[in-house]
This record gives sequence, C-alpha cells and structure tokens, in this order.
Amino acid sequence: MHEERYNRQLILKDFGPEAQQKLTDAKVLVVGAGGLGVPVLTYLNAMGVGTLGVVDNDVVALSNLHRQVLYNESDVGMLKVKAAIRALSSQNKTTRFHGYETFLAKENALEIIADYDLVIDATDNFPTRYLINDACVLLKKPFVYGALHGFEGQVSVFNYQDGPTYRCLYPTMPKADEVPNCNEHGVLGIIPGIVGNFQALEAVKVLTGVGQVLSGRLLLYNGLDAVFQKIKFSQNPENKLRTELETNYDFECEVPIQSIAPADFLVLNETTQLQIIDVRTLAEYEVGHLENSLHIPLANLSSRTAEIDQHVPAYFLCQSGVRSQKAIVLLQELMPTSQFIDISGGMNKLQVVIR
Repeated sequence: MHEERYNRQLILKDFGPEAQQKLTDAKVLVVGAGGLGVPVLTYLNAMGVGTLGVVDNDVVALSNLHRQVLYNESDVGMLKVKAAIRALSSQNKTTRFHGYETFLAKENALEIIADYDLVIDATDNFPTRYLINDACVLLKKPFVYGALHGFEGQVSVFNYQDGPTYRCLYPTMPKADEVPNCNEHGVLGIIPGIVGNFQALEAVKVLTGVGQVLSGRLLLYNGLDAVFQKIKFSQNPENKLRTELETNYDFECEVPIQSIAPADFLVLNETTQLQIIDVRTLAEYEVGHLENSLHIPLANLSSRTAEIDQHVPAYFLCQSGVRSQKAIVLLQELMPTSQFIDISGGMNKLQVVIR
C-alpha cells in the first residue's frame, strides 16, 4: 500500500488503513467501458482497487467523447478496452488490469465473472443487465447497477448479502419496442459521470463495509431539478432459486422477428444484392455505414415506407439491434406481406466480425 498516495483516505475517520487494504485486495469487474464505465474505472483505479477487469468490444467513436472523458480524439477507432487500460495504467501503475475484448454473453458470463468479488453493470441494454443479474445470483456475487435516460439516472446494489436481485425490482425484460435508447434520445454528457461516480461509491462501500449500501433501495436522480429520491423494494425469494442461465437473453416481441447472425449476413451481402435499411441517426450513419445501405432514421420510417421495396426481403440495421427490432415491429403492421430481417446486434456486432 502506497501510504503517501492514499494519505487522504488513510486519515479519513471510519475508513483508514483497514478499508484501504480491502480495496487493494479487491477484484472488480466493470462490464462496459462507456459513459458509466469511464467514471467507475477512473475513480476505482485512482482510489486503489487492486484488480480491475474491463469487458467491452466496442470502439471509441467521436460521438462518445462528450461524456466518455477517459478517451481523446486520437483514440477514435481504437477498442475501448485497449484505450481505457492504456489511460488507466498511466493513472495508477500499481493496478492489475484484465481486458476482455468481447461482449458479455451467455457463453462467457459465468467464466468471466467467477474470478471477481464484485460486478459493476455499466452497460446500456436490458439483455446484458438480466444476464449479469442471473450470473451473479448463480455465483453469489453482488453487483452495482446504474442506468441513464436523458437527464436522469438510477443506481442500486443487487444480490448483496443475500439481498434483493435485479429481477426483484424488474421481474421481466421489456419488449424491444418499449425500450428507450441513448443513441436515439441522447444523454447530457455530465449525467453519466454523476451516476457512474455513485456506482463507484457503492462499490467502495460494498468492498470495505463502510457506510450503508443501496441494497433494497433504488436511488433516482434528476439532473435538471437536482432532485434525489429513494424507492424501497423487497426481495422475492423465488429469484434466488435460479440453477442455470436462461436459454436466451434477446428481447421478446409480441410478433416473431426473423433475424440473421452478423457473420451470415456478411457472407450473404458479398454474394447477393441486398436491400439494407439503416435506421440510425444521421450522425451515426455518417460515422460509418454499409455502402449499399439505405438510410431511413427510425423517427422518419413511417413516412418513408414508399422507399422500401416490399417485394424483396429488407435487412434492418442499427447500432446495437434495439432500433432495428422496433422498426420491424412498426413495419409489420404497415406492410404485413413484406419480409423484414433483423441483423442481430447491429453495427456493434458487425464491426467485431469484420475485424
């Protein structure tokens, strides 16, 4: 332990050397190196958490920089895991880092999480949150939750000392067309920093035993009004009886949606002239897109259906797969005889396969 480096924590009443040593010995896994993951990683690294794991398979984009302040313009196009660990290593050379250049999935979640004392959910999608929850229940690991929407944020701690789980608060996953998306609705740059710091604080409390952990309580923060609320929720014992992961963590829809895996789509796209509809925003589309795609933002889709050839299959693409499913749900009502296919995982997964 570097006493000079952590002096202001060591002399802090009710913290001291014992708590600092617990941070030094701790192993924390951060799932997501974006808006929430950046402040979480930055402060836990600075405060002396001994081992940090980082799970992400996205690359730094220019549109990330207004809120993901660990990165700079020269990092654009670099894998976030590599850029993050490089910057964090310069901040604190004593930390041990483990980078996982992958998205957390059913196939790897238990293996990755098993090595850590605590998981921090810094993701931006519901399927991964439910996967993290279920894996943590099976492995008896606590996890710190954070979520963003516009000017607002949420924080809680689940599965802590046999406390409530994420499913106790949100029993079932919403459908794809019910989910807001920051790519679509935006987020004020400073809000992830505030919420991520609350997550880091809860992680420190869990690891050291200092203070009262947000277990069984959901903290709500409204940045515009500077208003905090706490909502209590109880445990459903049935959520602790899990013996295995779910078969599938994809969104459920009222109507079936045909999909294609990114690798299969790329093979097909090389040999066949496909109708590809990109429903992302103009800013996202301009950063990078498939050359043979037609750009119709989701917000304009219902007024531009005439541009879609209803006699041939249409392949829908967005950044992560959420908006493309929303688009298909909408068009299945407007164009019931047409064939619509979702490119699973969107550009995020396509970029992984292409690399």
